[in-house]
Amino acid sequence: MTAVDPLKLHTFDLEAEGLYERISEYVHRRTHHDRERLGPPESATNLHEALAGAISAGGLGSIRAFQLFTGVVDLECQAADHPQFLAFVPYAPAVSAVLFDMALSTSGVFGTSWFEAAGAIAAENQALAWLADLAGMAAGSGGTFVSGGTVANVNGLAVARHAWRATNGDSGRRVAFAASAEVHSSVRTAAQVLEVDLIDVPVDERGRLTGGALSRVLASTDAEVCGVAATAGITNLGVVDDLAGIARVCRDRNLWYHVDAAYGGAALVSPMTRHLFAGIEHADSLVIDPHKWLFTPLDCSALIYKDPELARATFTQVAAYLDIMHETAQMNPSDLAVHLSRRSRGLPFWFMLVAHGTEVLRAAVEAGLLLTREAADIVRHTPYLELAIEPELSVVVFRRCGWSTHHYKAWCAQKLEEGIALVLPTTWNGETLMRFCFLNPRTTVANVQALIDSMAIDPG
Repeated sequence: MTAVDPLKLHTFDLEAEGLYERISEYVHRRTHHDRERLGPPESATNLHEALAGAISAGGLGSIRAFQLFTGVVDLECQAADHPQFLAFVPYAPAVSAVLFDMALSTSGVFGTSWFEAAGAIAAENQALAWLADLAGMAAGSGGTFVSGGTVANVNGLAVARHAWRATNGDSGRRVAFAASAEVHSSVRTAAQVLEVDLIDVPVDERGRLTGGALSRVLASTDAEVCGVAATAGITNLGVVDDLAGIARVCRDRNLWYHVDAAYGGAALVSPMTRHLFAGIEHADSLVIDPHKWLFTPLDCSALIYKDPELARATFTQVAAYLDIMHETAQMNPSDLAVHLSRRSRGLPFWFMLVAHGTEVLRAAVEAGLLLTREAADIVRHTPYLELAIEPELSVVVFRRCGWSTHHYKAWCAQKLEEGIALVLPTTWNGETLMRFCFLNPRTTVANVQALIDSMAIDPG
């Protein structure tokens, strides 16, 4: 066996220099929005063949490995920051945050505890405090950054369950949360993971959970309900639950109030939409994803608690080698969610806030709000289209008169095949509809008009 140098992995040699140059070129292109690809995914068989033999005992070398990334891997991924990526919840990270994320990856920061990363955690806490203040939460609120809304929802509901049992004791029965039929799928996943029940509350004509409906369902159930999961920005429809009414019910019944604002919470920055969130300030746990509509690189979700001590009582890990982490009064991120090892994923968000200020963030969010209103007007004035629901945030849901599910899917597939747009239909009240989600400030009215004009002709 040929001898290998164990320091090869940690030496900035000529090969590493060449890789650095190529990566710098790639970053320069991507941050100038070059090579933004949309298209149908390659088959698993073809990708398997293209990557066959890539992992070997001797390695391909850094340059060839990077060529494999740019020539195969990257080319077969959708560019979620493309201005016509209008499906799901798009992704549009700020250039400064992306570039800073590269610095973070090389920094050696291990963001688990105050002992290891006091500076990074102090900066993350500053960003979390800004979000908590934006929502109007009480002084002393705090939390941590986790990977996404799903993980944040799991953790928030876990603290709710733990706090309930600490106060009420363990009756041996499964506890339950109340939520609407339109609640994000991650809340249902969280209920399964935590082995709690989920009680569905009927929604109103706009798909919202309301305080009145919640009160009626709670009055008729014998389940041991410990909390309510509300949504501030329903992903499918872009509407906000009756947060104030739900807060009153939770207060009257002493229930944990969890608000999933992973997508919609960004709209708190705008006077155009701030009124929709009245009542969010009463949340016991709140989720906002900066990597969605606050222009931060993946993966970054803020989980904020009204009383972080309840989270610390739920999650603190105890081991002999961790003792030094608990010799401070400062909160450790590792104590506030189910994680120990973690990168300081909130730092790119903090950096962007510090670098650019909050006003440009407001303007970028409002660009999506204004485009949504312009898109809704286009739909209203297009004879073959109808709005299915008046938009509140940045989602437009509409029908193409005369189209079946087949037509919607065929049209969406055609746009992707042409590399024009990634758009997908949705369903609501049993009907297949078209859904556009606008977050990217580079998306234009002309983009929207061209897509809608192309719907005049049946796709076959």
